[in-house]
Amino acid sequence: MTTIDSTENRLAKEVLNNIQAVDTQTVKDMVKAELANLNKKIIVLDDDPTGVQTVHGVSVYTDWSVESIEKGFQEENVMFFILTNSRGFTADETEKVHTEIATNIVAAAKKQNKEFIVISRGDSTLRGHYPLETEVLKGTIETASEIKYDGEVILPFFKEGGRLTVDNIHYVQYEEYLVPAGETEFAKDRTFGYTKSHLGEYVEEKSAGKFKADNATYISLESLRSLDIEGITNQLLQVADFNKVVVNAVDYVDVEIFVIALAKAMKVGKQFMFRSAAALTKVIGGVSDKALLTREELIQDETNHGGLILVGSHVKKTTEQLEVLKTSDFIEFIEFDCHLVLQPDQFQEEIDRVISTTENLIREGKTVTVYTKRERLDLGEGKKEEELKLSVKISDAVTSIVQRLKVRPNYIVAKGGITSSDIGTKGLEVKRATVAGQIQPGIPVWYTGEESKFPGIAYIIFPGNVGAVTTLKDTVEILNK
Repeated sequence: MTTIDSTENRLAKEVLNNIQAVDTQTVKDMVKAELANLNKKIIVLDDDPTGVQTVHGVSVYTDWSVESIEKGFQEENVMFFILTNSRGFTADETEKVHTEIATNIVAAAKKQNKEFIVISRGDSTLRGHYPLETEVLKGTIETASEIKYDGEVILPFFKEGGRLTVDNIHYVQYEEYLVPAGETEFAKDRTFGYTKSHLGEYVEEKSAGKFKADNATYISLESLRSLDIEGITNQLLQVADFNKVVVNAVDYVDVEIFVIALAKAMKVGKQFMFRSAAALTKVIGGVSDKALLTREELIQDETNHGGLILVGSHVKKTTEQLEVLKTSDFIEFIEFDCHLVLQPDQFQEEIDRVISTTENLIREGKTVTVYTKRERLDLGEGKKEEELKLSVKISDAVTSIVQRLKVRPNYIVAKGGITSSDIGTKGLEVKRATVAGQIQPGIPVWYTGEESKFPGIAYIIFPGNVGAVTTLKDTVEILNK
């Protein structure tokens, strides 16, 4: 295989204008017919709560007990999500949790006598415990059942976030340009960094050479757009030894065409593990399109209290969005000095100050934004695990704002994956939520379950790396109309 030089930014319109059009309605009819006979429960393991950013009407379970997984199997829906929050875990914690989840899935499936598909939903900008998570899932499921996996599908396309895969290179869209993912800030992540944008090379890099780019199967846009279902199915039938299937995609129709071929391959016995962003879950789960949520749908129990916005993510886009939000004249802003985590007594005093101020303002009917200090805590080289542990302490502190809140806000917005997961599971004590839909493209909303601290509250899960600079402000304005 010739290595492609991925250093070049490309004009999005030039790339997209050169891709063959296809009759989308025909494809939708084909995929619907193919999925009707698949008869497998789809279990999505979500490494943070933002993975439901393309779906609605599905359940999210925040634990992975056999009991919860059985409930998911018993639902009429073909798909359910389990929130692992593993992007906030160490490698050892991730391995332990995924072993446990895989063991429990097999146990529940045997009890229910049902077949299943496991999708490891990860970040569309390629950060996370990969390939560890899917390797552990594969090994555990194969040991505990008769399933043997032939390959792994890699599909990080996520249209709503401008993540496109062309010529096997994964891009992140910045305004009119497509920038190779390996050259973005996401690739420089201190915990999950990488250098390759070509997905075959990315896998080779992340697997330390165990899986070679040359051995991957590449599903091209040309074969997808020419509706070469038979050819793609044959490609999938040849996959063996857990080698990777890289799927190119610039629109949902590409995923739909791929899923038609995938379903055909699975029906004759091929088994695949999946590492994907949120687009695949919508397509393979047969989830319909839905209009963006209105304020009337979101705020079901109107109070005289203000809303609460919590900003934890440190990616550049979040900081830019926060700066635009600060131009709002109806929001009170509180900076939480999270660097005091290195001085426990002062850190506790800071937490108490923030909670007390937040509580009083919400009770007075004012909307409050609490945001962590924007400079990232840097302990120096070779301190990744220590930094991750401190970030967990900071996240716990932000979560405690919701845990200790005595007044019910009108709504809650959480910015950032780890932040939103901890607030959902530890702060709001959600065991099972229903995905209401999206308030803006790629920004999902949960309705919390009856067991939660604030039952039925609209919980807006705002990914750190999604939207334009104005999107956070636009979202909050919808909630405050």
